[in-house]
Amino acid sequence: MSFRSNIATHVGRLSRWALTKFTGGGSSLPGKLALTIDPDILTTLGENYDVAIITGTNGKTLTTALSVYALNEAYPHVLTNPTGSNMHQGIVSTFLVAPRLEKNKKGIAVLEVDEGSLKHVVKHVKPKVFVHTNVFRDQMDRYGEIYTIYKLMADAAKEAPEATVISNADSPILNAIDLPNPRLYFGFEDQMDGNVVPHHNTDGILCPKCDHVLKYHTLTYANQGKFYCENCGFKRPELDFKVTSLDDLNITDSTFTINDFQFQIPVAGMYNIYNALAAYSLSRFFELTPEQIHDGFEKAERVFGRQEILEIEGKQVLINLVKNPVGLNQVIDLVGLDKNPSTFIAILNNQYADGTDVSWIWDGDFEKMSDFNIQSVYTAGMRKEDMTKRLDVAELFDGDIQELDSVEEVVQAMREAKTDSVHIFATYTAMLDLRKELIQAGYITK
Repeated sequence: MSFRSNIATHVGRLSRWALTKFTGGGSSLPGKLALTIDPDILTTLGENYDVAIITGTNGKTLTTALSVYALNEAYPHVLTNPTGSNMHQGIVSTFLVAPRLEKNKKGIAVLEVDEGSLKHVVKHVKPKVFVHTNVFRDQMDRYGEIYTIYKLMADAAKEAPEATVISNADSPILNAIDLPNPRLYFGFEDQMDGNVVPHHNTDGILCPKCDHVLKYHTLTYANQGKFYCENCGFKRPELDFKVTSLDDLNITDSTFTINDFQFQIPVAGMYNIYNALAAYSLSRFFELTPEQIHDGFEKAERVFGRQEILEIEGKQVLINLVKNPVGLNQVIDLVGLDKNPSTFIAILNNQYADGTDVSWIWDGDFEKMSDFNIQSVYTAGMRKEDMTKRLDVAELFDGDIQELDSVEEVVQAMREAKTDSVHIFATYTAMLDLRKELIQAGYITK
């Protein structure tokens, strides 16, 4: 370690200690300080790790968490960034707080990495493997269209051509660019082939090779499925890892079969089964047995803000992060599984981490919520008026939508809900604000 790297490491670790002791937080600042002193500090910190990078629009956090639960069954030194701080400085902070490895020992670093930060991270660490979860329209003010997002992912993979890329084969765009890397593919094979037509408002259903409209033998959600192009022959690759049956789906968990072995995870929704399949694929790459992966998944807990369940004054509160149309529609479908009377609260912010453009809420299928057993509705956040307008246009709840002016009022609405079930949709910074208030109120202890 060079003198500069040594100073940067000590400053980063000291700042992390101070932030933890005196403020209880600070996942990015230590990395930012270390990078200021030594812009190449990540090269030094990551040199003794086999690095797995998990990236894509949706599902990074849960895929990372499930992968770590599984890998802990076989490896003693697994490092990750559990706070979701997935940009360059947050990745540096992750390595700064890692326990020191014994001499001549190697660890595994499973890193959730923001698509926009990939080039910075890959420049300094040599990944052993990438996992590409999916690409959907997301925060267009930051990334632009889906092809721009995938180019960031593909360019990063090309910078490490020896690294294996494990891709979601059901996503057409993830097969749009030929890569020099070894490839493995995961997807769904739980339905008989037929002829299926995606929803008319679906992005990414043009063939990325010739721009003709894709056809589908099967469809899971959005543009994902067993696709093919009648014009040029482009089609879904053969699967190395596949979901072969959906065994039990409900509001709290999911049971399914991958490559003839049954698994259960403590979250619901088709999209989360994709995340589990991605984690399974990465774990198999690192030579875990299905039994070890099963045992790891059995230990999994709900991830912060991803179907997190809290008990508040006798109410069951289910919190879901929402940030783009596809994820929003999947969460709406999830709420539809709850047949009990419920209260619905939508918190919409538009800070940088949320995406400053909130027009994506108009592509959410709120209209289908008219069939749900929802008794009362609230909106909150910096752009609560936009959310209220969206729900009004959907002609839901007879216009009886109450706007809340603060996160304190949101918590009060939870306490006073007339139903035993409360569903929260929150953008990223809204979720952080809500969590902070719930900690202060004593409803969350960590």
